[in-house]
Amino acid sequence: MTSEHEWQRDKAAFTATPQAPGTGPLARQFAELTTSLLTAPTVEDVLRRVLEATTLMVPAADLASFTLIGPDGQFHTPAETGEVAIELDRLQYRFGEGPCVESADPAGPAVAIAPDLADEPRWPRWAPGAVELGVGSVLSTALIPGPPTGRSAGALNVYGRSPNGLDEADRDVLLLLATHASLAIARTDAVTRAELQAAHLRTAIDSRDVIGQAKGIIMARRGVTAGEAFDVLRRTSQDLNVKLAELAETLAARHREIDLPSR
Repeated sequence: MTSEHEWQRDKAAFTATPQAPGTGPLARQFAELTTSLLTAPTVEDVLRRVLEATTLMVPAADLASFTLIGPDGQFHTPAETGEVAIELDRLQYRFGEGPCVESADPAGPAVAIAPDLADEPRWPRWAPGAVELGVGSVLSTALIPGPPTGRSAGALNVYGRSPNGLDEADRDVLLLLATHASLAIARTDAVTRAELQAAHLRTAIDSRDVIGQAKGIIMARRGVTAGEAFDVLRRTSQDLNVKLAELAETLAARHREIDLPSR
């Protein structure tokens, strides 16, 4: 097991590596990310900065999220780029199968990639659900072990709407991004992680409330099921490039003035 001294030494060496002259744009992006993470005021801010970098450095990543394992052994999503990513993660936690669950597990494969979820036998319950949510490919990689347990803290996940959009080159980039995130997470203690989980839980509850209101409006207006109403919200969110919760909030507040596409 890596000692605390060795961990701190390796972390300092990693973050202090100078940028060589003539490096390409990807190397410059990683150098900028390192500087950004060193000045991030909170762990939540660190995770969000890594997710922003992920969507830039992995072009096929339409959605990204973090999976962390809490002190109680339960999975949760402390940061993501959209509500659909939360739903994709939550389905994995519920079914006990999927790429982020496998990668986050210390006994798992560390990396899980599925180029085409429509033809993916490893996750018989989760893969069809992901396809219904508009996702065609997925890539997850474990966060690197850190003290005091030496266990994986979780995983960094990316989802692509198109099949065959994520490849082996994206895996290497995601591994480096996960390393950046791991170094930041390793500096936190159990209290910080608990606060992060509680803050995200409050945000998730607020989002679910307003999404529930919007779904109810669509169900009443169109006579559709809850699942069909959510699908209308999801498709419209993607078409308008607006976060699902923001769209739901607007619909709930102004439903007498606006309508959603009927396709």
